[in-house]
Amino acid sequence: MKHDIASRFLDIAPEVRDTLGQGGAVVALESTIITHGMPHPQNVATAREVEAVVRANGAVPATIAIIEGRIKIGLSPEELDWLGTARDVMKLSRADLPYAVASGRHGATTVAATMICAHLAGIRVFATGGIGGVHQGVEETLDISADLDELARTPVAVICAGAKAILDLPRTLEYLETRGVPVVGYRTDRFPAFWSRTSDLPVPLRLDSPEAMASLIYTKESLGLDGGVLIANPVPEADEIPQEEMRGFIDRAVAEAKARGVAGKAVTPFLLSHLYELTGGRSLATNIALVKNNAALAAQLAASLARQDF
Repeated sequence: MKHDIASRFLDIAPEVRDTLGQGGAVVALESTIITHGMPHPQNVATAREVEAVVRANGAVPATIAIIEGRIKIGLSPEELDWLGTARDVMKLSRADLPYAVASGRHGATTVAATMICAHLAGIRVFATGGIGGVHQGVEETLDISADLDELARTPVAVICAGAKAILDLPRTLEYLETRGVPVVGYRTDRFPAFWSRTSDLPVPLRLDSPEAMASLIYTKESLGLDGGVLIANPVPEADEIPQEEMRGFIDRAVAEAKARGVAGKAVTPFLLSHLYELTGGRSLATNIALVKNNAALAAQLAASLARQDF
């Protein structure tokens, strides 16, 4: 465990604790997909399927959530069931994580909060769907996801399918470069755009194996460089919504949001909900597929980190 003082707030599942103690492979998973991502019972079923993918690829899953102010590193089947229908669950990032813990609240972890909790427990790899980023119109709103700064400060490798294409992808990549975050394309030279395998943007770095990524992570740590590594893993071709097709859906959703006067924090949930309708549910199906794909790669990376004697 990385921080002895913080350990008083953590409840680490026995299997996760034992695996970490033996230097084994563990993959952190976020919980907002359960509480804010999809309806019950699909949310719980998907969470269990993602955990199963991690196991099938050689690692132990650790789904992270806050329950009654306790940071749970790995949920029991009963806790996962409960979270799937729980009410009054906060959506937590860095700013409100300590409030939820201090106040005894329930909370689901975003990318930033999951990274923090994973690092506290000594977990080095985290699988998610897509990271947050720089929002469209940032010059007026200054709306930049806390995920980006977390990647610059917390040493956890994050496997994602890029950033959602509703964001400003060029500025997101520019911000990550400014903050010194290595952005690695896994077997791709183009930055994935979440629902689509590619965007118009080149990915800064490319690696083609979990072993090569493990070597990068080890070298970065050995050089004393802060922060994590972002690994962009394209959604499988069979599950993607091609870029040009998805761009049309996004343009229509954005136009509808403007017509209805949707603004601020309400924009992203509205766009995602409207995209689900416009695509006939394909956007959610793609989301589930890419999360599983990322979980498989994360497990392979965690196993490689545990296996290699650098």
